[in-house]
Amino acid sequence: MHVTKEKQQIKEPISQDRHHSWHSIAAEEALELLDVSAQEGLTEEEAQQRQQRYGLNVMTPKKQQSAFVRFLLQFHQPLIYILLAATVVTFTLEEYIDSAVIFAVVFINAIIGYVQETKALAAIDALARSMTAKAQVIRNGNRQNIKAQELVPGDIVLVQSGDKFPADVRLLQVRDLKVDESALTGESVAVEKKTQPVAKDDVLGDRFSMGFASTVVTYGQARGLVVGTGDHTEVGKIQKAISGAQDLETPLTKKIKEFSQLLLWVILGLAAAVFAVEISRGADWADTFMVAVALAVGAIPEGLPVAVTIMLALGVSKMAKRRAIIRKLVAVETLGSTDVICSDKTGTLTENQMTVQQIVAAGKVYAVHGLGYRPEGHILEQDQKADLSTNKALEQLLIAGLLCNDSAVKEEADKWTIEGDPTEGALVVAAQKAGFERKKLEQECPRKDAIPFESEQQYMATLHDGARHVIYLKGAVEAVLDRCRGMLLANGQEGPLDTDAINKQVEEMASEGLRVLAFAMAEAPDGLSGISHEDTRSGLLFLGLQGMIDPPRQEAVEAVRLCQLAGIEVKMITGDHALTASAIASKIGLRGETRNGKLVAITGKELQQIEDKDLEDVAAHISVFARVSPDQKLRLVKALQARGHVVAMTGDGVNDGPALKQANIGIAMGITGTDVAKDASDMVLTDDNFSSIEGAVEEGRSVFDNLTKFIVWTLPTNLGEGLVILAAVVLGTQLPVQPVQLLWINMTTAVLLGLTLAFEPKEPGIMDRPPRPPHEPIMTRDLIMRTLLVGTLLLIACFSLYLYERRILGTNIAEARTVATTVFVVLESFYLISCRSLVRPMREIGFFTNKWVYYGIAAMFFCQALFIYLPLMNTLFSSAPLDIMQVLRILGAGVILLLIVTIEKTIRFRINRRKEKEKAVTES
Repeated sequence: MHVTKEKQQIKEPISQDRHHSWHSIAAEEALELLDVSAQEGLTEEEAQQRQQRYGLNVMTPKKQQSAFVRFLLQFHQPLIYILLAATVVTFTLEEYIDSAVIFAVVFINAIIGYVQETKALAAIDALARSMTAKAQVIRNGNRQNIKAQELVPGDIVLVQSGDKFPADVRLLQVRDLKVDESALTGESVAVEKKTQPVAKDDVLGDRFSMGFASTVVTYGQARGLVVGTGDHTEVGKIQKAISGAQDLETPLTKKIKEFSQLLLWVILGLAAAVFAVEISRGADWADTFMVAVALAVGAIPEGLPVAVTIMLALGVSKMAKRRAIIRKLVAVETLGSTDVICSDKTGTLTENQMTVQQIVAAGKVYAVHGLGYRPEGHILEQDQKADLSTNKALEQLLIAGLLCNDSAVKEEADKWTIEGDPTEGALVVAAQKAGFERKKLEQECPRKDAIPFESEQQYMATLHDGARHVIYLKGAVEAVLDRCRGMLLANGQEGPLDTDAINKQVEEMASEGLRVLAFAMAEAPDGLSGISHEDTRSGLLFLGLQGMIDPPRQEAVEAVRLCQLAGIEVKMITGDHALTASAIASKIGLRGETRNGKLVAITGKELQQIEDKDLEDVAAHISVFARVSPDQKLRLVKALQARGHVVAMTGDGVNDGPALKQANIGIAMGITGTDVAKDASDMVLTDDNFSSIEGAVEEGRSVFDNLTKFIVWTLPTNLGEGLVILAAVVLGTQLPVQPVQLLWINMTTAVLLGLTLAFEPKEPGIMDRPPRPPHEPIMTRDLIMRTLLVGTLLLIACFSLYLYERRILGTNIAEARTVATTVFVVLESFYLISCRSLVRPMREIGFFTNKWVYYGIAAMFFCQALFIYLPLMNTLFSSAPLDIMQVLRILGAGVILLLIVTIEKTIRFRINRRKEKEKAVTES
């Protein structure tokens, strides 16, 4: 066979340009380009040659770092460097137990991070698993089954209902072919396929001449030409996008990293300065080194990493109760800072159950009450239950929808599902709501023959026998109207057909996002045993219209409202048509740019024409994006992030993988979600419901609040400890607290006191405030001032009581240091009560709404008593027993600190309230 230059080019590894154009060329041209016969297929010899050229029909996994390297990288953080330094320092001090404890904390944190990262890397493996295992092909003119991985470009494959496409194919022959492409495009309704080429710039969901790898045939049969395998399939492109999507740090990890870096240099700088000052004074090198070590150990917040990890883990537990499973701990905090949620439509904002909502028969409009596939509800006429006996057209319309139907509604475990096409299922449910029983009708009017739905004819027809011979027909409005001579009136008589009025009604229904089907009937001649297209060409009576939609979840409507009140923008990014998406978005209450009173929906085809520099502005103002491709979802997420937004992205399909991974937090659906979507995500919703996202955002904000409270509570301790060491250096006195005693304070208080803040309930109005700006530091100006205040109070209390013990009472050094150590423990306990809310007075949050705080204080006092009075502890930590007066003086200092902080917080709270009121008045 003569091979043209163009054919020679196609025998090279398939280019992305060529890959994209298969849908726009004729089937005959595609066969010629790949040099194959549609009837004979490839020879085995040619198939083997092509397999050597193109490789197996599998996707190349991304080269990963070794497990050991990934584990080592868990230690590559400034705060971890500080803790490792603390480990070395304490080991140098021969405090082996403390050294082991600190290193154990570091090691456990590394293991947790490694495990979470390993789970995330499963996305690529899930993509490989999405390829079907077997394929039916034509080779050497014979039909045979082979492994899907052995397919090559040029193979002729056969598929039928229930099969997955094993590769990307150009369709050559189709018979009533419908394909579920929801996992790839987001389209909620099965797509009708054809063999005619489509426009080159049509988006993925409109390429009706193609079958894509991993999509499922729901109806019909097809013969196709393999044009893309492995990495060159649409699924393969998505794998590359997932591999290339950037893993973003969350706001909290960024801030802790920045804080850790700053703290690292501050500690090292102070330790070096102290060392230099002491050496210049002629102090002993060893003693000077121990002072610098004490300063470093005191300033290092040893409990911070483990406390953050545990508090995030507790947040995970809380979210699980609200049907949100967290795969990566930092996602808990990220939700609290999220200011844009990009949500899929089908099943997340909607029920994912097609429902008839409006019926038009004999010129009358009826509403259908009840949502979903559960056959409960009524047909309503002006808010009253419709009487079918008064409108024969309505009665016959519902019967036609029930009998001219190949789908069934079934109940399993109190859940109603559809077997077959969701559109047909909605018609069955509508008829059942009117009281019709399918089995009874089928016995009275059994089906004798049928014309299955064909995309070229745009209708389905059935022939029924029984008391009367009748043909029922349903399909696209224009296809049905062309076959009608008149319409059935309410009294059962024939009347004139007003095509213009019907088309106007269809336009109104379509503008509401309803998918409209038309119905007709005709008396069949006695003895007719079968029907053909000729029998339905003309002479039918028009029965009416049924309009259906995948309705919004009612709880999602409320959740969207709460998110928008909280300053979170909600955007719909879907594979469905623009009109449907816009209508659903309006029903849900999304805010965005409008035109003629309706939300503007940008389509994927329009997005292709928008440059990246302009997309940021479009993404900011438009809230509905329809018929978008996977790469466009990724572009939208990146455009929003470029504007500084913290983006949450929901998804359930293979096509959502790249955007889920790129988003600051990817949210996958637990019920309908593919393995790819789940493995690329940070969070999985067990109920696929948008309202669970709102609940998770609420919990995320609460977790971030509590983490901030912990940080604001713990930093003054480290500041106070550092100031005490510096003061001792300046005054030339012995250290009031030894390094090992500082470790005792930092580790025990972090666990027993600080972690109780994780159980602090959500503060009032948590969803009434805007999201925390990503660039805003954890420590605001007000919180820094409070930290300085409390750190100074700790310095004053500790040094005053220490000097009082040493210089006034003449107490020995061990006892005086025990007093100084206990001052930190007691004052931190009193300060903990104040930190239950950083801005509100105690009366607003309730004195006993978090009993764990008081349990923690009791446990800390018990441990401190052991530290003071247990001989073993006296030996390990150089502590000594205290008398009652010493304890009372320390408790008095704690009460004074609590009073001062409470007064400061009350004054600041009133000032901020006044500023907020003034701002509100100015804006109004």
